[in-house]
Amino acid sequence: MTNRFQTYFLSILLLVIGTCASAQTELTNTVLEGSTFQPIESASIYVKNTTIGTVSNADGKFLLTVPNKYKKDTLIVSSIGFKSYKIPVDEFDASFEIYLDEDVASLDEVLLIAETRPKTGKDIVMRAIEELPENLPDSSYLQKGFMRHKERNKKEFKWLIESAITLHDSNYASSTAENLKINVDQVRKSYDLRDVDSLLAYTSYLKNKSKNIRFSKNNLRRDTIRTSSLIKAIKWNDNRTNGLETLFQGKLNMVRNAGNSRALFGEDIMSKHQFNLDTVLVENDRKIYKIQISESFEYVNLETPGIFNDGYHPKGWIYIYWDTYAIKKIEYELVAASKAQRSRSKTLYDTDITHKLVLSYKEYQDKMYLNYVYYETPKLVNVGVAIDDPKTEIDESAINKDERYYYTVQEILFTEIITDDAQVKEALAKPWDSDLFSPKPYDKDFWKSYNTLLESKEEEKLIQDLTKRYALFKD
Repeated sequence: MTNRFQTYFLSILLLVIGTCASAQTELTNTVLEGSTFQPIESASIYVKNTTIGTVSNADGKFLLTVPNKYKKDTLIVSSIGFKSYKIPVDEFDASFEIYLDEDVASLDEVLLIAETRPKTGKDIVMRAIEELPENLPDSSYLQKGFMRHKERNKKEFKWLIESAITLHDSNYASSTAENLKINVDQVRKSYDLRDVDSLLAYTSYLKNKSKNIRFSKNNLRRDTIRTSSLIKAIKWNDNRTNGLETLFQGKLNMVRNAGNSRALFGEDIMSKHQFNLDTVLVENDRKIYKIQISESFEYVNLETPGIFNDGYHPKGWIYIYWDTYAIKKIEYELVAASKAQRSRSKTLYDTDITHKLVLSYKEYQDKMYLNYVYYETPKLVNVGVAIDDPKTEIDESAINKDERYYYTVQEILFTEIITDDAQVKEALAKPWDSDLFSPKPYDKDFWKSYNTLLESKEEEKLIQDLTKRYALFKD
């Protein structure tokens, strides 16, 4: 009797395990251009009328986990300027790569249309800014997503953090400082393998704590500084340059914060930017304006506290839907332009391009929600000198550039949108912590079914390199 009971119990257990394991379907493939066979990066892969989706990596590859309750729904693979690929989830076939063909509308036909429409890049962008209150969320919501933060110098990768985050916002019209919050829910990360011997970060940290502080030769020597104090300075510097609050509440969140008069797309948008209509493309059967961003007569200033972040010229592209004037995507770079900023960028970063930003949006329930963020910026970590003055001469021959110059890349993919009032209130009642750089316990089970950005070949190498030096994920 006991054996029969054990056998029965075991069969039930296996059935439950099998049901749980099959409750989701993994879809993986590669998205390529139909004419050149080149990979399409940042193509959108999503289930129609849901918030379930991902984007392709630099190699055009993607991995998407779809709950089986959506297996009869339509999977859409789309990219601006290409015809979309559509197939039911349960008919998806990973044995054949996905090829997207180009799809471009006629610019002449668009400009000659009878209805009264803006016809210049400037007028189209200004109309898109006017329509932001209609196109962006007007009620409180949550978004859950995945973030990958990585740093390297010119020789090797030094740091990797992967996090699950939650973003809350009340609505477009509200102040981000008061109503936009970010929480780091889960973290899986490597040990920080950077050379944190940065006197520059330390002196900036001291200046921030006390505006009247004066430095002597003694307090600028590394052997007189406590390691604990240096770590505090590095952590402070990480948060002011790459912290989540800086990214979402500051000027770089340019669409959400366009209502702020001092924003990048604020009242003086035209004094710092020019917009020229390039062509009209098609994205998922909808016309979309492609508009070039270039410099105007004033410099861009990010106004980052404690950092000389002025004297830039912008360049890039903005993509705006023809029918609703909703902003679909922005590709934005800031290039050192003023004499002081060019000197500082060359000395401290060895590059003129000091900020690269990509923001893309997805439509859900007739509103545009942030879908994907890519942010890249150089960051000086191992300095050996305590200078943040662009006028100061530095002996370049004494610098190992391969080890000295770092850059940081942050990617965020939002995979879930929650608009239910009860769920939003429940989340807001809990403590919120936006500190990306504080270690948290690694929850292995959590990550088994969480949609993440598929690693590219470069990122696979990053993980392999870091793992050789230390265990990347704790079991």
